[in-house]
Amino acid sequence: MSATYLEAIREAQARALAEDPRVFIYGQDVGAFGGAFKATKNLAKEFPGRVIDAPISEDAIVGLAVGAAIDGLRPIVEMQFADFSIVGFNQIVNQAATLFWRTHVPCPITFRLPCGGTSGSGPFHSQSLETVYAHYPGLVVMTPATVEDAYGMLLAAVTLEDPVIFCEHKLLYYHLKADKLPTEALPVGKARIARVGRDLTIVTYSAMLHEALVVAEELAGEGTEVEVVDLRTVKPLDTDTVMASVARTGRLLAVGESWPWGGVTAEIVARVTSEGFNLLDAPPQRLNAKDTPVPFHPNLWKAHRPTAGTIAAAARNLVRM
Repeated sequence: MSATYLEAIREAQARALAEDPRVFIYGQDVGAFGGAFKATKNLAKEFPGRVIDAPISEDAIVGLAVGAAIDGLRPIVEMQFADFSIVGFNQIVNQAATLFWRTHVPCPITFRLPCGGTSGSGPFHSQSLETVYAHYPGLVVMTPATVEDAYGMLLAAVTLEDPVIFCEHKLLYYHLKADKLPTEALPVGKARIARVGRDLTIVTYSAMLHEALVVAEELAGEGTEVEVVDLRTVKPLDTDTVMASVARTGRLLAVGESWPWGGVTAEIVARVTSEGFNLLDAPPQRLNAKDTPVPFHPNLWKAHRPTAGTIAAAARNLVRM
């Protein structure tokens, strides 16, 4: 079946509900309203009593999910925006993430976080928090960039025994479409080569994958072959695939939409530098959003985050080194 990125997320949830009676969905307005972005549209009718509206209290939402997971259920928690998950941060990182380590009781919760910037959304509805959650042991952090991955990775998330932070980029909801969805859950923690190249490796994830692919096509016309690695999951990080790509190209540019300090791109550069320094023909580089809150104004928003233009400029500069 053909589906958009958003429809793939809805279909994955429907399949999880149908196949596993332990699964339920919990979040603000997920019932009759279908969620802030309609990712649970009609699911309350299809699965009565298992798509449940929550109070406007993220702390309480996460707390209930932790209790349900301890009791053997498998909640899918929708946070209306990734930014709002910070209200439940203590429950996520101090309870859900540490539960198995402390008690040997699994905590299988999937936290769906609509993340990333969109024009006009501003600082309270546009943050990319994958780097924050990747810092904490016990959490799996997924960042699907394609329709197929949104479906297959969400199916995988619901089956894991660990809590999962599922970062679905709002900019992709309606802009991506695929003719066919996977038939099974996808492997967890396995990156993919989105484009093969020989001169430069761009490692990225989520919406930035599509900017990187535009750059790779543009630079191919100039005689530079860019290899693009889509991480898919940033925790765990598939270092082997990154290293193998850098071994082929000798150059690394890590690109992410989150802020630069202590981010995924910093971790990638650190690992390649410490574990594969001899593979490099030039200093590894990274490109992130500006170190400011996400702006409201469309022009400022475009200037805030990496774009195909800024990625291309960084790539050209790296190739010349």
